[in-house]
Amino acid sequence: MRLRRLIAAAALLAVLPATPAFADDPPPVSDKLEEGIAVGTGPVRAIVELTDPAQNAPIAGAAAQSDVEVVLQPATQPFVVVNGTAEELAKLAEDPRVTAVRRDRAYPPTLSSSLKQIGADQAHAQGFTGTGQTIAVLDTGIDRDHPFFQNRIVDEACFSAVDQGVESLCPNGSTTQLGPGAADVEIGKCMLGGANICDHGTHVAGIAAGSGGVAPGAGIIAVQVFSRINDAEVCGEPSCLAAFESSLRLAMDHVATLAATRPIAAVNLSLGGWPTPASCDTGEEGAAFKPKVDDLLAKGVATVVAAGNESFTGASFPACVSSTVAVGANDDGDRIADFSNSGALLDLFAPGVDIDSSVPDDQMTSYSGTSMAAPHVAGALAVLKAQNPQTPMPELIEKLRTTGRPYTYDGVTTPRLDLQAALTGATPGPPIEQTPTPGNPENPDPENPGPDNPDPDPSGPSPEPQPDNPQPSPVPLPTVTVTVTVKATPPAAVCKRGTAGKKLTGKQWAVEIHRSSGTIPDATLTCYLRMVGKASKVFPEVTKASSLGTAYRVLKGTSGARAKLDAALLRGWLNWSNGTGTLQALQSAEKVRLSAKSSTAQLTKSTKTLKSS
Repeated sequence: MRLRRLIAAAALLAVLPATPAFADDPPPVSDKLEEGIAVGTGPVRAIVELTDPAQNAPIAGAAAQSDVEVVLQPATQPFVVVNGTAEELAKLAEDPRVTAVRRDRAYPPTLSSSLKQIGADQAHAQGFTGTGQTIAVLDTGIDRDHPFFQNRIVDEACFSAVDQGVESLCPNGSTTQLGPGAADVEIGKCMLGGANICDHGTHVAGIAAGSGGVAPGAGIIAVQVFSRINDAEVCGEPSCLAAFESSLRLAMDHVATLAATRPIAAVNLSLGGWPTPASCDTGEEGAAFKPKVDDLLAKGVATVVAAGNESFTGASFPACVSSTVAVGANDDGDRIADFSNSGALLDLFAPGVDIDSSVPDDQMTSYSGTSMAAPHVAGALAVLKAQNPQTPMPELIEKLRTTGRPYTYDGVTTPRLDLQAALTGATPGPPIEQTPTPGNPENPDPENPGPDNPDPDPSGPSPEPQPDNPQPSPVPLPTVTVTVTVKATPPAAVCKRGTAGKKLTGKQWAVEIHRSSGTIPDATLTCYLRMVGKASKVFPEVTKASSLGTAYRVLKGTSGARAKLDAALLRGWLNWSNGTGTLQALQSAEKVRLSAKSSTAQLTKSTKTLKSS
């Protein structure tokens, strides 16, 4: 299998609209090829979109005859996955049965009792637990025998890509596995240095529907969609996990099929790609993903997505798609978490700071992130749908929005999840004013605190007092006692953007990136590079910059106009990760970098523009 440039960045999901086979006026080949494929070196893992599933075998055969490696050929799907050079992919795109050729992107998981804050404890005491509903968790698999799940895992599946340096996490070692044990994480490929690196999905599933979760009566459909990447240049460490678009597409179709035979309230996606300040419905990626979400919604299934941890006014892909339920994180003091994305694109906030839940080997631990907030909403929808099984899902989503307690900030109002209010129709609590997130690049404010001017009160304002509950307190029902071992390791820190007050030059970033020579800790720099990998289409898709060593070489690059633009782009992305600069300038420069038609003069102009910004 040929070596390819692996991508630990944002995913493009779902099916592009099909065009008629052998149309009289097929689109030009250049319109079919995704930007950037022609400027990379070496083979690229790409999804070849087809007019219909019947063209799968003929196109795969044609590719093989041209010595293009076919790595995935799902017989019932209108796409194949290949490894090919820019020239080979362009040749495939000439076929009128091919509608588009795009990278098969991959991206990582997005990293006091929360039940009481959202009223779930009262809902449980009144008998509302989500019984009869199920939640599909598309994540890193599940600890099948964890006592937190009480034999409520009703179905399992695995769709896990393989490639050079990429291992399937399906227990059977193939790219697909269905049935009991398919999403099991207690396997050797999930272990690294004595720790289970597939713990994210078990934690998320426990929040949504564990015995101490939001919907403890609901069933769980566990779907493993991640692969293990063993490439330090991609991961910034020996190994990491990423979910490829092709795996996610197969998983979404699998859930849609299951929805015809069983009640599924929600699909939970606690993962995400690049952040965007506005709806991405009309963009290439959004237009590809939205039909999948809409199809599930028509079947009564909500797609709940983590909004992202970039401290950004906007949402990560695919939470930026309008028909998803985009969820940000709040803490137990009813404040927006400092790492959470926020703004008008979000549908709800939910608890996402120091959330205790299940992890492999029958343990419990505490994690933070919008990954933890999303399953609170998925579980709440299961409880609400169990109470109102005939109510269309869009109405249930709207009920959560209209009964949530309002957070007001920056001229925006976003409700915080209140399950008890949604169940009873109670009036939402009074609005809680929030402090804007410091260092937000889309709303630059020179008065925001920086490293030399710390915020004297970083916690923000105290929440307003809760009104007296006019309803009598319910009598708690007997609960099942679950005994588990508490994990001794401390909670993992959330990888989030900094709050710097000024930009650094390329030379200054080179000093910081050079191991242990600057003032920014290496762990923070590694976090920034992971964020760059999610936000950028140049890094590491075209130019590797996932480790400190590779990033240093990019920053010092001076051999040619493209290398100089790469250095300016990486400097800009690092400043953005550190809390300064805007996405617009970076994305405009990336379009120039990714176009094979850009002249030396255009590349040089973009470099100068970035340096002066």
